[in-house]
Amino acid sequence: QLQLVESGGGLVQPGGSLRLSCTASGFTLNAYAIGWFRQAPGKEREGVSCISRGAGGTAYADSVKGRFTITRDSTKNTVYLQMDSLKPEDTAVYYCAAHNGATVQAMCLGILGTYWGKGTLVTVSS
Repeated sequence: QLQLVESGGGLVQPGGSLRLSCTASGFTLNAYAIGWFRQAPGKEREGVSCISRGAGGTAYADSVKGRFTITRDSTKNTVYLQMDSLKPEDTAVYYCAAHNGATVQAMCLGILGTYWGKGTLVTVSS
C-alpha cells in the first residue's frame, strides 16, 4: 500500500522550532519530488516548500524563506521540514505530497501531488 505519513506537529510558542517528517511506505521517496503544503482554517491550501528528485533543487514560499528548510534522508525514506522562528501565522495543518513529474516550482505553486498524506497540525501560540 502506497502511503505518506506526516509527523512532528504540535504546539509551539512564537519564535520556537519544530521539525516535520514525511515518511513513505510502499514506494521510494527519492524517485519523486516532495512538497510540503499547509492549510489554515478558512484559507486555501498553499505550497510551503518543495524538493526535487535527488534533492537537486528546492523552492520556498516567500513567507517562509530563511526560516524553513526542506531536506531528504534517503536512508530513512523521509523528507523533513525544519521550521524555525515560527510565527502565529504559520499555524495550519501541514501536508506532504509526492509528485513524479513536476518541477519544484510547478509543484509548490500548483499544489500538485500524486500521493498525499493526511496532515499534521502545527499550532504556534503563546
